[in-house]
Amino acid sequence: MNSGDSNMTADLHFDVLIVGAGLVGGAMACALAEHPACEALSIGLIEASEPAASPSGTEFDPRVVALTHASQELLEDIGIWHDVLRQRACAYERMHVWDAEGTGDIQFDASEVQRECLGHIVENSVITSLLWRKMQDHPGIELLHPAQLSQLSHNPRDGASLIELADGRSVAAKLLIAADGAHSKVRGILNMETREWDYGHSAIVSTVTTSEPHQFTAWQRFLEIGPLAFLPLQVGSQADFDEYHSSIVWSAKTEVAQELMALSDEAFCQRLGDAFEGRLGDVTAVAKRFSFPLRQRHAKEYILPGVALIGDAAHTIHPLAGQGVNLGFLDVIALSEEIIRACRRDLPLNEPSILKRYQRNRKWHNLGMMAVMEGFKTLFGSDDLPLRWLRNEGMRRVNNLGALKNLIVKQAMGL
Repeated sequence: MNSGDSNMTADLHFDVLIVGAGLVGGAMACALAEHPACEALSIGLIEASEPAASPSGTEFDPRVVALTHASQELLEDIGIWHDVLRQRACAYERMHVWDAEGTGDIQFDASEVQRECLGHIVENSVITSLLWRKMQDHPGIELLHPAQLSQLSHNPRDGASLIELADGRSVAAKLLIAADGAHSKVRGILNMETREWDYGHSAIVSTVTTSEPHQFTAWQRFLEIGPLAFLPLQVGSQADFDEYHSSIVWSAKTEVAQELMALSDEAFCQRLGDAFEGRLGDVTAVAKRFSFPLRQRHAKEYILPGVALIGDAAHTIHPLAGQGVNLGFLDVIALSEEIIRACRRDLPLNEPSILKRYQRNRKWHNLGMMAVMEGFKTLFGSDDLPLRWLRNEGMRRVNNLGALKNLIVKQAMGL
């Protein structure tokens, strides 16, 4: 519900209150708390669920992110990147993309842009566990957990918000940041409209073992049923790795995905190896498989007075380029910069220009990325002969144009 009452009383008061302490919400809290200009801010986080346990040995989190250099810099500023590398992250040096319905392919190499790697494949739970440790130890952050949002009152005049928790406590905030995912409760209660549609695809994610090494390469094959990606993993730190584990993301038409999920492990490995053309030899083992429907979603507005949406609460995108979490981290960077600027200038957090600049910075960039992904899905999902010729010829030409290829890879790396 919305309220015009500005005289909000509460058990707890925060300058900044973040709903959702996952990857994006946790990074938002730490980005503010770690900056000297914001040391006077009181920061609260509301989170209902337990963080995933950090993986170990040859057990991997099925959810991974291909972190760009921009995301890496954010984690460096927060102060956890060194621990990410020490715990488990796999730098990938090359990317190889090819079309199953033709001869077109394109290859990217970090050496061509004078970099050691194109990015890092990191399990979500590795980052989340380190963010939680940082938040629990930081004196400027109060983590309300387990805590579940029950009701929300918002004053559109001054932007103040009052949240009622399921346990009876009430929490007031000058600035409310929703990082509570694609099905954001904050966005729903405040009637912040979205544009959304189903892709007609579901994504299958798991960890597989192959008979040949992954070569520290991110592989992607575009099939008629949907794109298939093999992303390299390693067991330990940079000094203790193996090259035979990969995270897979297979986006397939929903009916095909259901069929694949129903297969035995042995039959799935055979089907997967065939779909991947045996590029890494046989698929010898697969961990538990997970599947989820794919839906594109974009909030018409990211902001209200005193309220901002970030990450999946603002936008969700097709996983074929692995940009979802990276876009969320870019939201964090943009919004934290605006709040830091306000703190330096001693501006109140309900100053409208703070959130307007954030939205202006991020909305059109996210829409542009979503349009590109939709174009890729349409182009590579079609069996129309002229489109097949166009995409194969385009891939061959781009692969032979060094300057253009380097520009594309730098954009993808967040440079």
